[in-house]
Amino acid sequence: MTRASLDKQPHEVAAMFDRTARRYDFVNDVISLGQVRLWRKATAAAVDAGPGELVLDLGAGTGTSTDTFTALGARAIASDFSLGMLSTGVRRRGGSGISGGGVRGVSFVAGDALRLPFADGVFDAVTISTALRNVHDTGGALREMYRVARPGARLVILEFSHPTPRSFDLVYSQYLMKLMPRAAKLFGSNDDSYEYLAESIRAWPDQAGLAKIIQGAGWERVAWRNLSLGIVALHRAYKPA
Repeated sequence: MTRASLDKQPHEVAAMFDRTARRYDFVNDVISLGQVRLWRKATAAAVDAGPGELVLDLGAGTGTSTDTFTALGARAIASDFSLGMLSTGVRRRGGSGISGGGVRGVSFVAGDALRLPFADGVFDAVTISTALRNVHDTGGALREMYRVARPGARLVILEFSHPTPRSFDLVYSQYLMKLMPRAAKLFGSNDDSYEYLAESIRAWPDQAGLAKIIQGAGWERVAWRNLSLGIVALHRAYKPA
């Protein structure tokens, strides 16, 4: 099987995640040295979903991140275009199929980030974690998120970025491009997939560059903060009320 390319063709990226679905969460935990758990907590705090609110977790994969948004009584939808990832998430919760009916507090809905299967203005918060860079058209995805968000809704994006200390960035680049794919293979995942992921991270805009793209899609009050020395950045924005 061929790996996905940086052209980010949807069928290639979806197939790649289908192949890695079974061990995806475990391998991510290992290669991030447990940092991914801290990133999820920071994202949940930024989303700050409360009782009665409806959250869209886009690119949710198995729904591991989505669970963090329901702790305070919010409803959440996990949406992804990889049926393998969604099906894995449903099975882990004891469900038997992908459905909007909900499995243990989370609804799983298959969807393309560029053509979301939701009505205009329905979500109180829209979030996407380490998946925006896998979408073929970043601006188009951000405009779709804007469309389905209600006036005043918040946007939270957790995405890999560029470490701010230059000396650390050099070390990180070596890990990203050489050691991470090998570690993924060692722990039973598809090393070709992680080669693509490493390359997509290095080709991604820096913190200020992504903020500019978010603003260009109509979102306002865009801000970000770095996590783990800038390995990832947490961007926040709002739809005008």
